[in-house]
Amino acid sequence: MTQPPPPPPHQPPQGGFGPPQGRPPSPQPGYGYPQAPQAPQQPNPYAQPAPPYGQPPNPYGQQTGYGYPQPPVPPYAQTGQPGGGRKGSSQALIIVAAVVAVALLVAGGVWYASSGKDDGRKSDEASSSGGGTGGTGGSTADGKEKVPAHTASQLLFKVPVPRVDDTTVVAGSWLTDKAYVKSGVAEINGYDRDKGGKLWTIKLPGPVCTVSTHTTDDDRTAVVFQPRMPPKGRSEGCSQVAAIDLDAGKKLWTKSLGSGGRAMTFENVTVSANTVAAGGDYGGVAFDLAGGRRLWAPKPKDTCIDAGYGGGEKLVAVLKCGSFTEPQLHIQTIDPQSGKTISEYKLATGIEYAAVVSTNPLVVAADVGHSAGDGSEISDFFSLDNKTGRLIARISAPGKDYAAKCDAISELEHCTGVAVGNGRLYLPTEEHDGTGDYSRTNEIVAFDLATGKQNGQRADAGDGYTITPLRMDGGNVIAYKRPPYNKGGQVVSIDGGSFKETKLLENPAAGSVRALEGILSPDYSEILYSQGRLYLAGRFADKLSSSVSGEKVLALALGAGG
Repeated sequence: MTQPPPPPPHQPPQGGFGPPQGRPPSPQPGYGYPQAPQAPQQPNPYAQPAPPYGQPPNPYGQQTGYGYPQPPVPPYAQTGQPGGGRKGSSQALIIVAAVVAVALLVAGGVWYASSGKDDGRKSDEASSSGGGTGGTGGSTADGKEKVPAHTASQLLFKVPVPRVDDTTVVAGSWLTDKAYVKSGVAEINGYDRDKGGKLWTIKLPGPVCTVSTHTTDDDRTAVVFQPRMPPKGRSEGCSQVAAIDLDAGKKLWTKSLGSGGRAMTFENVTVSANTVAAGGDYGGVAFDLAGGRRLWAPKPKDTCIDAGYGGGEKLVAVLKCGSFTEPQLHIQTIDPQSGKTISEYKLATGIEYAAVVSTNPLVVAADVGHSAGDGSEISDFFSLDNKTGRLIARISAPGKDYAAKCDAISELEHCTGVAVGNGRLYLPTEEHDGTGDYSRTNEIVAFDLATGKQNGQRADAGDGYTITPLRMDGGNVIAYKRPPYNKGGQVVSIDGGSFKETKLLENPAAGSVRALEGILSPDYSEILYSQGRLYLAGRFADKLSSSVSGEKVLALALGAGG
């Protein structure tokens, strides 16, 4: 039998995925059992000019590749400035510590008075985020995705890779009713959804660093970028936060935070209701999306910092307290306008990073005890009640068994291969041998968010295919099947009740389109599907971004035939 050809030469650039090397393990108290809060003894250790975990000091922000900036010495909001640290963070914790110490041990969470208003909005169904936004019940409402008359796809258009001298982040892709939008090098471009003609361009002074995968109902989102083009092998710092109107193709405003000639840098950004929130090693800041008014920012005396946020239907902060060697993470649902804490759950001391998979229902992922072992940064998922802060269930998902991935170290809500809806968590299993020669395959399985146990639902990829959940569509799961070497990829809808698979799209099995699809791995690419249209895009531009035929593409659009 003919052996399959070797994999394409392109490999995703190193850095930015997987845990940093050299981090010592931290002692782990019992999973999911929070410790009673203690009044802080010293100022916030994260508010000192120290490098991120596992990396040597780097005062100049020098780093290989534009997309891996090192934050400079942090600036802070000055006392008396508008937009100080948000209420309900470290200051509130100190005040209520004595009151809730007993309740923490019993309930596993902290409850605060809510603002009484849910400002969350429905997140974009075509978001590139892997996390779904389904309801908390067991309903299987009909989805919006209908089966095209002809499921065989054809090439709609290609976006070529821009010329670069160094590995450059080009993260960000969105889909609106009017355009397919993709980040380029120091710019964001809108394309006709069917023909690929360029509709508009937003020029930026420096490369994009990270983006929000969520949008508002009127197609507004947020990005973080560098203030200028950096020299090769260096970074100018990801200090600029901007709001983008994806329909009009314009930048609404740009904001930064700094003092003494130094700018605060950010590693993640998200959107919830009318709030843009960005976080990083030195704390979080939020702005009103419409006008850019600052809502909150770090204070010099903060003893905990907002490492990052999860957006969409609700706004969730990952608050980091304690020392570098034994941090404690607080998962807080917060009011998008005031920053006031609505509910809180404490992960066990020593868990260094957590990713927000979904904000409603609230699901976070963490690598407990550095046990994932595969660079996925996930060993466990935590299902939480974001009204009370109570732990509902802890779901064990060892890296050797399941293939979901999160960037919990920096971007926090950029998880792939996972969807949440119908009161369930949907995960792909790791690849295993199929029935044919050289064949590999896997499945999608479902966990009940109320019990933490598998419910028996299982969707097979099919021999030679590997399946990855993309998002929810009502009560259904939209999934992408990466094909074997001699077939094209597929998009399927998995019924949330019966788990029956329905094919929505099948790509060409041969030729240049098949070769280009082969280099856009779901693990490292942005994949959007809507109404018979599939868009695959890379997150990096580099000299090796090519297929076996030598052609280079930044994005590939395929559509169902007429």
